[in-house]
This record gives sequence, structure tokens and C-alpha cells, in this order.
Amino acid sequence: MARILVVDDDRETQDLLREVLTDEGFEVTTSGSGEEALKIGEQESFDVIISDMKLGPGLDGLDVLRAYKAVQPESEVILITAFGSMETAIEAVKAGAFDYLSKPFKIDEVVLQVRRALESRELIRENRNLRRQLGSQVQLASLVGRSPAMLEVYKTIAMVAESRSTVLIYGESGTGKELVAKAIHHNGPRAQQRFFPVNCGALAESLLESELFGHVRGAFTGAVENKRGILEEASGGTVFLDEVSEMSPALQVKLLRAIEEQEVRRIGSNQIIPIDVRLIAASNRVLSQLVEEGKFRADLYYRLRVVEIVLPPLRERAEDIPLLVEHFLKVLGRERNRTFTISPPALSLLLGYSWPGNVRELENTLEAAVALNRTGVISADDLPAKIREASQDQRRPDDLYSDLPTVDELERRYLLHVLKITGYNKLRAASIMGIDRKTLYRMAERHRMKI
Repeated sequence: MARILVVDDDRETQDLLREVLTDEGFEVTTSGSGEEALKIGEQESFDVIISDMKLGPGLDGLDVLRAYKAVQPESEVILITAFGSMETAIEAVKAGAFDYLSKPFKIDEVVLQVRRALESRELIRENRNLRRQLGSQVQLASLVGRSPAMLEVYKTIAMVAESRSTVLIYGESGTGKELVAKAIHHNGPRAQQRFFPVNCGALAESLLESELFGHVRGAFTGAVENKRGILEEASGGTVFLDEVSEMSPALQVKLLRAIEEQEVRRIGSNQIIPIDVRLIAASNRVLSQLVEEGKFRADLYYRLRVVEIVLPPLRERAEDIPLLVEHFLKVLGRERNRTFTISPPALSLLLGYSWPGNVRELENTLEAAVALNRTGVISADDLPAKIREASQDQRRPDDLYSDLPTVDELERRYLLHVLKITGYNKLRAASIMGIDRKTLYRMAERHRMKI
């Protein structure tokens, strides 16, 4: 049931609007002054506020409008006045009024405007949710995988996104730490605010300090003007500190204070500047071990790892490689207005490679293969020599051919693998393999598999 607040210093008007709006199915509260209306607003929230512009001595309708827009911004406010003018109408609209009605008003008109205000409020809420969902889909697009380890990552992202807790993400280079940080940001209440990534390992200490905290003019040679730091610039949003393990001890102290106090001081200034940032950090080094070695502050470590997310290396979730390949080939195909698939022998090579550069290396490998491909089917010859030769390099010469499978065996294993990961969805399996369903059935029959 929608909640309506009626503010008018005329008791008869209060009673009339309460009776009419209650009959329409709304829950109605009344107030005789602006001051009383603000006190009620401290305890209760309303969907729509209807206020007379003139409320006797003290606060007027514009004051009520501004106050409610400040503390209950989703509430819609309708102002009513017997002394309308263009100036007051413009001022009301600028302050955020939904509508501006003049006395004597028609009851039907008031009811109509209340219903329109409620519809507008719901549309704004739906649009905000839709934008957040769309933003989340974009940011999650490259987080691909159905392995148990990745499902745990997705669940943690979902649980932590709505909070403002600091998050520490572990993972080797190329596992997608920034993608996880963006997913957290775009699934949380700060989704419409800015996301600032900072690579702590790519900047010298003095430059990193200036980037994070800002500086005032004359603070050091070259500081020719005041500069806002990222922590100040990102207030309301999220800051992602990648390779936080590379931060110097002095900067660690400043960062800890900024997190705990939610305030910063620019270099060369004593002025305290309040901030409001969500901090997400990442490292490819084990911070607990660095703490034991005295290379990272224990208090900052515990402050950063309120929530911890560990991204598995690609070699530990090889079952996700076919899905990643399918995803990247679709993206690369859209960019080139072409369709790409991968041959079974080529996919077999990708499955057997250890991927020291993880998902990033896989993406770069496929991009290079696509760039030189003319047929639309990525073959083993399109892949780098290091991938083609990797399995041989990892085995002893006397074992080189001992258990090398035949092409038929590779095809059988590949078919079985694709069927398993697609839940035996034959249309999807055929699409991944780059063949039609008839070919899929013939292949299954050849290997005496029932599908």
C-alpha cells in the first residue's frame, strides 16, 4: 500500500484529502506545518508528499520539498498553491517537484497526479535496476566457467557486492582479478558511480602517492597546480588496487589510515578531506607470507582481507577451456563480422597446455589465430609452436610415443567432453564443435555412443 503525506495548515483541506485518498486505497498521514512534516519524515518514509506552498509562519512548501528530496530522494512531491507564479513554478520544478497544482484544485486531478507520481517512482526504480543488471552483464561477460572453483567465485561476488567491505582478490597474472573487482562494483549500490583501477606495481612510489592522495601546488618540484587524488576523485565509487603487495611501507601506512578514517590529506597540505570509497585490492603474491617476512604490514593485511576471493589458475580448471574458447571466438567474430569455430585437434592442444598466462594468454592466443585465419575454423596449425610442442616438451624422450592417442581416440574424448559440459544438449554441442547435428549423430554412431 502506497504511503501519502498531506501537509496543509488548513484542517478542512487535510481532512478532505485524507478521506479521498484513503478511499482510493492509500495510507494517509497528515501534518499542519512544515516543521511537523520534517519531524514525521525523520521517523517514517513516504511514497508521495502533497504539500501546500504557503504553510503559515516558519517553513513553507519549498522547504518541505527540499528536505524530503535530501533525506528521501525517491519520494515524489506535489505542491499546491493559491498564489502561483512562473517564478515559483520554475523554482519548484528545479527543486525536484513532481507537479505543481493551483487552488482551487479538482479532487480527480489530485488523485490522478498521485497515481502518476507513483508510476514515475516505480519506473525510475525499475530503470535503475535494469541499468545495474545490464552493467553487471557487461562486466561479467568475460568471467566464463562452470567449474566448481568458478562457481564459488560467482557466489562470493554475489554475497559481497551489496556490502561496502574491503575485498582481497588472489590470483596469478591473467586470471581476471580486475574483472572480478568490476563485477563486485557493478553488482553493488555504487554501480552508477566510477570505478578506478590502479596498478600499484607500475608506478614509482612518489608518483603512486600523488595519484592516490593528490597534492597541492608547490608540494614538490613539478607540482604546478592542485591535484585531486584518486581516493578523493572516486568518492562514492570504488577503487581497485592491483598488485597492492608492491606498495611501499610508508604508503601502506597512509592507505591504512585512509581506509579506517575514510579521509585523506593531499601531499603538502594539512587539510583533512573526507572520502567515501569502496576498496578492492588484488595480489598475485601471498600477502600472509609477506607479512611473516616483514615486507607487508599485518594491520593493513587484515584490513584488506575482510573478504577473500581466490581465483584458480586456468590449468586447475581445464574443463572451462572449451567455454572460454567459445566465448572468445564469438567476441572476436563479432568484431570482424565473421564466424569462427575450432577444430577438435586444436582444442585438444589447448586443453593439454598449462597456460602460465592463464585466461589472458588464452584470449591473446585465439586473437592471434583469428587474425591469420582465412577459413573460419581454427586448426592446430593456427596455434603457436609453443602450444603445439608443449606436450612433447613435458615428457621424457623414451616416453614420447608410449601413450599417444590416435586421432579417432582424440575425437571420441573430445565428443564425450563437449557432451558432458553441455549436459548432452546436442544442438549446443554441435555448435561448439562447429558441425551440424547430422554430423554429430554420425560421429556418435561411429564411436558407438548413445546420445
